Amino acid sequence: MASSAARPVVREHHSAPDIVGTAVLGCCAVWALVCAAGRTARPEGVLLAVLAVAAGYACGRIAGTLLPAAAATAAALAGLGLACTVPDGMSGHGGAHAAQFTLAVGAACGAAWAARSAALRLALRLLAVAITAMALVAGSAVGCVAGALVLLCSLAVARTRRRLPGLAGLALVATVAVGGCWAMAEDALPGALSAPLRDRLGEHRVRLWHDAAQISEHAPLRGAGPDRFGELSPTAQQSAAAADDTPYSAPLQQAAGQGLPGLALLGTAFGWLLYALWRSPRHTPAVLTAAAALTALAVESAFGNALSFPEVTAGAGLLAGLATARLPETDPDSDPVPGPSPGPLAGEPPPLGPVRAAH
Repeated sequence: MASSAARPVVREHHSAPDIVGTAVLGCCAVWALVCAAGRTARPEGVLLAVLAVAAGYACGRIAGTLLPAAAATAAALAGLGLACTVPDGMSGHGGAHAAQFTLAVGAACGAAWAARSAALRLALRLLAVAITAMALVAGSAVGCVAGALVLLCSLAVARTRRRLPGLAGLALVATVAVGGCWAMAEDALPGALSAPLRDRLGEHRVRLWHDAAQISEHAPLRGAGPDRFGELSPTAQQSAAAADDTPYSAPLQQAAGQGLPGLALLGTAFGWLLYALWRSPRHTPAVLTAAAALTALAVESAFGNALSFPEVTAGAGLLAGLATARLPETDPDSDPVPGPSPGPLAGEPPPLGPVRAAH
């Protein structure tokens, strides 16, 4: 009776992130349509990104419940395959390449934590090392560095049991990255920091950021409309590159196209993923590994155009879904779902093991 009494609480905790995610993604889609109303804007790209995240998340939840290690391994190999076969012209300054390598390393490390044998865990971690090396061979220095950081983070949290401090720290990293990008666009950084960043990013990209910031200042509520940056940015109009239709920064693109509410919704979507990971029934090292990969993707998207590709947004949703999937009934290794759990009823013995949510 104690088990049946506890199950509604576990199910409630586990369904809350799904409800929040549905509301957040729904608001993202609706606000894109609101910002496009009465203009020659094109909200299709935003709607496709929302659909890709939702589809990837749902597939990850299903596959992660049925075959945790196998599904994550397949996701890692698929990400590696996409990163190695995508044409250079499609990647646009390596944004898609770096993001795919990062997500592939995160999936391989997540598969290692889901594996039951030590030998299989070692093999999957060697796969993560191989993916990181492939990023360097493919010319994606950003993907190599991000993959190495995700791998090191996965190893460092092996004995961690408290996930909230780690998730809060990763959220702070993403916030600092977005703040630095915005300060760079507004020429608000000190010269000692601004000059090295300009040299690394290139003057052309910094000018695109500056145009995006100016557009958002002129239309802070609804922005200029989704997918209109290329026709409103003087820097983009002077460039022959088709990829310059975006400012190479997801936060600045949201602010220019959908105003400050659009930027807030983008941040809320990332916060929802971290919240879902906090409530995940998976054990903490797997959760923090996925969070590290998603944070690396957030940093890459702040300084590049990674989120402009549906395969990247779908991969992010897939990785989050794998890391928040329900545990199989036979899995003996797990952390309890964060949150209060009721004690046994008076006169009854305590339950013999952790309660599993009913499928």
